[in-house]
Amino acid sequence: MKKNELMQHNCPLGKAMSALGSKWKPIIALVIKDRKLRFGELAVRISVISRKVLTDQLREMETDGLVIREEFKEIPPRVEYSLTEKGLALLPILHLLEEWEAKYQNKDLYPEKDCTLLDKKSEKTVV
Repeated sequence: MKKNELMQHNCPLGKAMSALGSKWKPIIALVIKDRKLRFGELAVRISVISRKVLTDQLREMETDGLVIREEFKEIPPRVEYSLTEKGLALLPILHLLEEWEAKYQNKDLYPEKDCTLLDKKSEKTVV
């Protein structure tokens, strides 16, 4: 089912999955957290995502009411992204998903690589 088809139905889970349907949106939300980040900072922290995909995902998240895009009329132009109340409400859910995966992951499939999104102590991206 496509995103537009899911949005037409009055199914809360369908709408939620549609808003977070890509692999990048939850990662972007976890990286932004409760702060404001500029586009370049996001691109550096999530180094495995292309700038085009990051731009597209941020636009979709803004449309879905998850992200606020604040544009400053400066030279050079400056844009900051932060999570809305709706986006902030997702953070505990995303952390629970991380815990769930850590508890039930199949270590036989990926024995040599510890795949965590963020180093919790330094907040340095490891992706």
